[in-house]
Amino acid sequence: MNEHVKTITPETTDLSRRSFLVGTAATGLVLGYAGVPGIGEALAAAPANFEPSVWYAISPDGLVTVTCGKADMGQHIASTMAQIVCEELGAKWSDMRVNLASNDPKFNDPVLGAQITGGSWSTMMNFDAMSRAGAAGRMALTEAAAASMGVPAGELAVRDSMVVHAKSKKQMSFADIVKSGKATKTFTPDELKAIKLKTPDQYTMIGVSVPQIDIPSKTNGTAKYGIDVMLPGMVYGAVVTPPVRYGATVKSVDDSDAKKVPGFIKAVTLDDKTQTTTGWVVAVANTYANAKKAAAALKVSYDGGPNAKLSSQSLLDEAKRLQGLDDSGQFFVKDGDVAAALGSAAKVLEAEYTTSINIHAPMEPMNATAEFKGDILHIYSGNQFATRSGAIAAGAAGIDPKFVVMHQMWLGGGFGRRLDADMMVPAVQAAKAVGKPVKVIYTRENDMTMDFSRPLTYQKVKAGVDGDGKLVALSHDVVSAWPTQRWGIPDFLSPSVDKKGPLDAFTVNGSDFFYTVPNHNVRAIKNEMAHNATPSGQLRSVAPGWTFWAVESMIDEIAAATGKDPAQFRISLLDGAGKNNGGAQRLRNTLLAAMGLAGYGTKKLPKGEGMGVACVSSQERATASWTACVAHVAVAPSGEVTVKKLTVATDVGTQVHPDNIRAQVEGAALWGLSLAMYEKATLKDGGIEQTNFDSYTPLRMSQVPEVAVAVIANGENATGVGEPAVTVVAPAIGNAIFNASGARVRALPITAEAVKGAMKA
Repeated sequence: MNEHVKTITPETTDLSRRSFLVGTAATGLVLGYAGVPGIGEALAAAPANFEPSVWYAISPDGLVTVTCGKADMGQHIASTMAQIVCEELGAKWSDMRVNLASNDPKFNDPVLGAQITGGSWSTMMNFDAMSRAGAAGRMALTEAAAASMGVPAGELAVRDSMVVHAKSKKQMSFADIVKSGKATKTFTPDELKAIKLKTPDQYTMIGVSVPQIDIPSKTNGTAKYGIDVMLPGMVYGAVVTPPVRYGATVKSVDDSDAKKVPGFIKAVTLDDKTQTTTGWVVAVANTYANAKKAAAALKVSYDGGPNAKLSSQSLLDEAKRLQGLDDSGQFFVKDGDVAAALGSAAKVLEAEYTTSINIHAPMEPMNATAEFKGDILHIYSGNQFATRSGAIAAGAAGIDPKFVVMHQMWLGGGFGRRLDADMMVPAVQAAKAVGKPVKVIYTRENDMTMDFSRPLTYQKVKAGVDGDGKLVALSHDVVSAWPTQRWGIPDFLSPSVDKKGPLDAFTVNGSDFFYTVPNHNVRAIKNEMAHNATPSGQLRSVAPGWTFWAVESMIDEIAAATGKDPAQFRISLLDGAGKNNGGAQRLRNTLLAAMGLAGYGTKKLPKGEGMGVACVSSQERATASWTACVAHVAVAPSGEVTVKKLTVATDVGTQVHPDNIRAQVEGAALWGLSLAMYEKATLKDGGIEQTNFDSYTPLRMSQVPEVAVAVIANGENATGVGEPAVTVVAPAIGNAIFNASGARVRALPITAEAVKGAMKA
């Protein structure tokens, strides 16, 4: 590890208002946003930096600090952004530093218009912009060096933070150029777009597994996570949550016993106008230990509300009822005449697929620290959606969002959990109530029972084949809560093809696959009961985690019913016809790569063992990463399943950091295995029953199989790798179980009881 590569901690985040222009030489830092008076008056003047873009600055000592507008939760996206800039800038890697962006509007994503980290979008949607920012900086530095050296800029080369003139052997370091003050070239947006970037054969940094910039600080303890925040005069809050996940109200609070706890300050009943929480109380004390003791001592009386009697079975029953209605939901895909094609099909197959409630449970507990400084609210927390989180914090405080300054911290895991900002609500309202900075930390029980979980889903699929076994029609109904609609952001919803209004495409993405099927319907149906009782969020993989479970299982069922090899059947469907041109070929290549690496079809397996395949275009059709999996399993007569090996192939286009890509794919595959075989949360009497890792049981180290990864890097645009492999594993395992035992399973997680029952059937 290069000990000279360091991070800038989030506590020193630069919030100055810089435009996306090259050549602004800052003489000081101004902390604050337009219209917010008096923030940052105490900041001392800083040495002049050269700031080629809003995304990075070069200091007079030649260090390059890249500001990452994405949440870094262990996926090293900050280091990836620095690596992309470094490639075009021509800097030396040991000169690179990283910083985490605030919620200043200037950091809003130019594509999405919001600061959000999810969907495996970060690299694919920022590669071009960060490359152009780096190239613009290089051009400005070159022009400044040419003026200083008295040579033509076209004769200069940039490498390792030096601008060199080979003929005269003159050279200037980035530090020298910045100190000269001659780097003044500016670029308009059109000029930035016109910059000719390097071609893949010219890369010297992209495609290299350089040391991750954030690793040293995370291993020596200097990196600051939300839970590490310490402020003068800070006190602590511990939350008391109701037995019902959502909809409860507090009737009364008896704090007489809490007052006996040393350091107890106050019990604050939340009045959450954002409706992020209901029925919460926060106990405030001088230490976290005392806050927890005080919270345990509070006697809170609740009205359970409208969801107090609901269960997982209630939600499933309602989903089935809704699916049975002809007029429910909206169409996401409506190609051809599915009813007519099914009516004339030689064979029709029908199946139901379900997934359970799943919990994020990142290792760093949910936390937030809130402090009011005059009219300004400061929030310290790690979050994946600064735009929305700032608005929720403002709503909890009853102030305008422009008066909220969010200090982004490193995240000890996110996986979609920190797209939500519930932890900010008790911190904000407690800080307002006691007049001190308040840090709120959830217990594991708080987080598990109040998680914005992956929703319970029910899917019904009908497929029709002709006399030759060709798939001619597919009808797919998807019933679930609608997590994205809950956010209340219209731009995140999609128009339905039947013009019935917007739908939450993040509940059906993946169902619009790249197989050629002439008659294809997908209906998105909102389960209002589940939506209200278990307000859901986005868990790593989002909709493709359940839609591909249904699609890839049904494709295997069709292959088995028509006597075809399931892999070859997929290849025949991936012909690239019509709208599937391009994407189908890339997906087929990943399937062939996974099959070859796994030895699919070439090995004679022992009795009770089998291989299964699946291939997916996650996250979304427009931003797909092409991924395939071959799962090798052994099935005992008892129904117990042992996953022996997962072989995953993925097409990433351009790979920035090979080691990191492999780590992401391996981690995603294991998360997919965990969801497929081990993880399940249940609702009873309106509350989540599982409260810790004794009852909610993710994959353990002893259960990890061999994982083989093939990465296809073909020079196409960079794709995302954080989530796609999550979605492909469950159907591959289910299909392998069928090939090993003849048992067809259609519910996640897969249990020995379900496998044994299917074997008997």
